Amino acid sequence: MTKGPIDLRKLPPLKALKGFEAAVRRQSVREAADELCLTHPAVSHQIQLLESDLGVELFSRDGRSVVPTAAGHLFYRHVREALDSLITGAEAVRGSAAKRPLRIQSYVTASIRWLARRLPAFSEAHPDIALLLTTCAAAWEFDELNADVGVVYCEATPEPQFHWQPLFDYELVPVASPLLVGPDGVGAAELATLPLISIYTEARNWDAWFEPTGVAYAGTPAIVVDTLAVALEMALAGRGVALMNGPFAVDELSAGTLVRAHPQTVTCPGGWGVICRTERYEDRRVRAFVDWLASTVPAAGTLLPPAPRLGPAARRRA
Repeated sequence: MTKGPIDLRKLPPLKALKGFEAAVRRQSVREAADELCLTHPAVSHQIQLLESDLGVELFSRDGRSVVPTAAGHLFYRHVREALDSLITGAEAVRGSAAKRPLRIQSYVTASIRWLARRLPAFSEAHPDIALLLTTCAAAWEFDELNADVGVVYCEATPEPQFHWQPLFDYELVPVASPLLVGPDGVGAAELATLPLISIYTEARNWDAWFEPTGVAYAGTPAIVVDTLAVALEMALAGRGVALMNGPFAVDELSAGTLVRAHPQTVTCPGGWGVICRTERYEDRRVRAFVDWLASTVPAAGTLLPPAPRLGPAARRRA
């Protein structure tokens, strides 16, 4: 049952309690200061604050030592009990937090086609850190209430209250089955005639990709889906051209089951990265995950293979 409110006006100066406790235990203000990494005058000031607040003397001097008075002994028992109780409570909470999984937020495609393939390696390197990965299809903002860290896209560097570790650029790269575009891809003009797959949350990406080519693009994709993961599956089946926005088909490109449909890459503002509250980065588990994930990405900030050269036939159709 919840207790009533505390009359905070009756509390002594809480910052002074550590200096008082150490001075009683060591019977020396100087040794207490050394233990707490404070100056001798700082601990003396803490004791004076307590004495002024309580209206009693807490110590008497005996040469270089300080000896608690009767009031000092009485107060010490309560202070020590309170500090011990706080330490016990804090350790219980820390222990509970250590057992709770590290909550990671990302999007469907980033989770399935990039992050999930890397998480087993992190667990192998950090077997004491449990992970909980949650995915979302449409919400792009980092949900700090329900996640400790996020692997997300940010159009601009987040505000200072967030720690941001860039991973790779937001690059628009058209990919397709070689059965649809051949091993060397096609020209931009021919690409515009193929079934283009768009994601409804990124409706303008094809416009951004075609703009530098000078090719008149109708702006009406043949197919609209809700995630890049779906678009890539359709591209693998030879049903259209998907427009990647990150390294989410690296394995397929390396294996040749997908090819870059055109060598042009358009880099958009912002990029992919790991985000968390700045104060959360001090947590051992959060820091371990953020630093480890960053170490898996090449310094160049991209995981895409080099763009192929268009073959003679494709260049003629450009």
